[in-house]
Parts: sequence; C-alpha cells; structure tokens
Amino acid sequence: MDATRGEYVISTDRARIPLEVVHRYLSEESYWAHGIPLATVQASVQNALNFGVYHGADLVGFARVVTDYATFAYVGDVFVLPAHRGRGLSKWLMETIAADPRLSGFRRWLLATRDAHGLYAQSGYLPLAAPERWMERKPITGYEDPGSDPPPR
Repeated sequence: MDATRGEYVISTDRARIPLEVVHRYLSEESYWAHGIPLATVQASVQNALNFGVYHGADLVGFARVVTDYATFAYVGDVFVLPAHRGRGLSKWLMETIAADPRLSGFRRWLLATRDAHGLYAQSGYLPLAAPERWMERKPITGYEDPGSDPPPR
C-alpha cells in the first residue's frame, strides 16, 4: 500500500525499510527504545505491519503495527526525523494507519506515549477508560527501560 502527499510517500513495503535508519533512531534518539539492539529491531520489523514515510528514497518517518489482523492492534515506534517535522507527517502517518483496510474492524487499538497525547488524540486515541483493568509485565530485558530518558549526549 502506498499513499502520496506532495514530495512524501507512505509505504508498507517491508523490503523498502532501511533497518539501519530505524535502528539508529530508536537506539540513539528515542526515549522508549534507547539502546535497542539491531537484532531486536530486525525481529520487530519482520513481525509487524510497517509504515515508512519516504522523501524520495530516504526514510524520514516510521511506525509499526503489531496485530492479529482480526481484533487488536498496537501502534509502536512512531517517529519522524527532526529535519522533516512540522509538516504534518505524523498526523498523516496516523491517518494512513487508521485507513488501512487490513486494520479495520478491530475492537481495540493501543499505543503508549510520554509526550504526544495531542497528536494521537487527533486520531481518536483516549486515555484508558478503565486503567485498573490493565496490567503490564516487567522487567524488560535486552535493552534499557523504556520509561527512562536517554543518557545525555
């Protein structure tokens, strides 16, 4: 699936994703996956529906959806590189994900964010209606705690 807006294209072609770009952003820039190993990024991309935002041949944004394609989807690893922010690409990316026919009819979509609540609210996301029903399992092994800030550079 491809969508075009001006000079940008969103594609779900997994073969087109430059893993080194995704890995570099997640492991060095993100607060949620800082220090993530390349092998973990490779496995996560291989086992998800991925949405790459491209400017020409360059990947400038990314998101992945973990789903059973029937009832549930988790949106994760959403980013737009700093040089391409402020152009509505994150909003367009979330709209494109929501409009993908392979992801329709689910009873629940989830995501986690520390600081982009306003962006996701534009796509219909709300705080959990009954957070007391939700649980999580920790510790996360293999890389740093996603709740911590990346070390200063």
